[in-house]
Amino acid sequence: MATLDWHAERSDLSDIALLDRAPESAGIDLAAVRRYRRDRVRAEMVAREIDAVLLSDPVNIRYATGTRNMQVFSQRNAPARYLLLTEHRSILFEFTGCEHLAAGYDTVDEVRPARTASFVAAGPEIAARERAWAAEMAALVSELCGAGATLGMERMNAGAALALAAEGLRLVDAQEPVEMARAIKSAEELKCVNASLRATEIAVGKLRAAIRPGQTETALWSVLHRSVIEQNGDYCETRLLNTGPRTNPWFQETAHRVIEQNELIALDTDVVGCHGYYSDFSRTFHAGPDRPTPAQRELYRLAHEQVQHNMGILKPGMSFRDYAERAWDIPAKYHANRYYLSAHGCGMTGEYPYLYHRGDFPDAGYDGEILPGMTICVESYIGAEGGSEGVKLEQQVLVTGTGIELLSRFPFEAALLEG
Repeated sequence: MATLDWHAERSDLSDIALLDRAPESAGIDLAAVRRYRRDRVRAEMVAREIDAVLLSDPVNIRYATGTRNMQVFSQRNAPARYLLLTEHRSILFEFTGCEHLAAGYDTVDEVRPARTASFVAAGPEIAARERAWAAEMAALVSELCGAGATLGMERMNAGAALALAAEGLRLVDAQEPVEMARAIKSAEELKCVNASLRATEIAVGKLRAAIRPGQTETALWSVLHRSVIEQNGDYCETRLLNTGPRTNPWFQETAHRVIEQNELIALDTDVVGCHGYYSDFSRTFHAGPDRPTPAQRELYRLAHEQVQHNMGILKPGMSFRDYAERAWDIPAKYHANRYYLSAHGCGMTGEYPYLYHRGDFPDAGYDGEILPGMTICVESYIGAEGGSEGVKLEQQVLVTGTGIELLSRFPFEAALLEG
């Protein structure tokens, strides 16, 4: 099989050269960020006696190497591209014709063309294709790690995983080492987080300024998306902008509905922004032209109170269970429509840990420790079951050695906070 050496001098037009000198990269040592993340994964592998991981989630590939290619396409077409990472070797299997995209990345030792083992690529020959893929991969893992190696896997076809297991490797889930690696950010990595947040806040500012009754939700949401892309962000992961009666219950995606006067407009950014980092904060606006009603202000006040209270209790060394016990007590009137999480980790997407409400902890929660270097999104949704409107608020914070640091800086709505 043909292979390419990617440590040759790169062109100024290469993907890495353009990204490293982009405006949002100023003052960031992106090479150090990439090496830190790769080494975090390797350390978590060693701690769990995993010899190699085979990553197909494009976000995890980007985390471990810094490379990106057709992320949304790759999410649903696994394994279109995949990464084999061992303690000492990093081999990227890139989508057909795309091998050149990894040029210049010192986190990638070698690039090979991917063997796409999917039904759309192989048709009725899929089983044979999967067996051939598994034999090739098992031989490579054995060559690099020895016979009977332990291989962590994620997001592969069932047939591909079964074929690989038949080759004599010990298969385990790769999620734990990768998620635990991603959970702790370096100081240099946090510069990427902040660059992404600042760009997203500019986009949200443009969206807020564009609000007017008579336009559609989709037209308003497109303002955010356009600004994110203009600033070299990647994409909006969800379509969570809704208005008026569509703000309750939550999770109603943007639609072709006309915004009416004096309605609430709720937004969860969910932006995979600059450098691939997740900008995840929520705000609720008022369409005007009149002042918000007392009922609207009450919803907003409670959501703001929940976020502020839960930010106030976060501290390093706290257990997930202790956080749940001390978190804001949701009034019974709003409990049925509560947001499914109290808080969650945030990095290149939403990630470990999930922090649950007290009432949900016995069934859904798990314990762990809040650690310095984690970035956490503190959530609130307040809307009565059967109510006419709801409010979504959320802040993104960094856990430090002594407490927290607020990362998301977009202001709250003074008119909605008035008593």
